[in-house]
This record gives sequence, C-alpha cells and structure tokens, in this order.
Amino acid sequence: MKTKRTRENTSFPRFTYEKEDDILMVELNSKKIDYAEQTDDMIVHFSPQREAVLLEILDASRFFAQQGRILPKEIKRKFFSTVS
Repeated sequence: MKTKRTRENTSFPRFTYEKEDDILMVELNSKKIDYAEQTDDMIVHFSPQREAVLLEILDASRFFAQQGRILPKEIKRKFFSTVS
C-alpha cells in the first residue's frame, strides 16, 4: 500500500478502506515500516523502534459486525452512520 502524503494530509490516525479486499487500514503515523506481525485477522506494521505504524484489519466487515455488538454507543456514533 502506497499512500501519497501531503502537508494538508498529515493528521493521524488516517483510515482507508479497501472494499474489494475488505481491509481497513489505520495509519497511526508516518514513520518508516521495518517489519510486520500478524495475529488472526490483524496485521500490525512496526517501525525499526518497535512503534506501531500501520494496522490492517482483514475481513473488516466481519470484524466490525462482531466487535460492534460490544462497542459503546458513543464509539458507534462516532465511526458508523447508524447505531443498531
């Protein structure tokens, strides 16, 4: 994944959703990625200093359907257009 960075586009976190692959990417900062580790349906990319740089949530729609049941209503309102 290559993201074009501009001065206007430097606030973090940044969210990108790849609909075709159902992957939600959460860019936490602009540090260089050194390596990644995968656990279940999540890949975390780390800097050389072991700081999390990028999160990839695989099968994002399934993840949010499962997690949505336990998220507080305030979080649902902030990130989703409707609250069930």
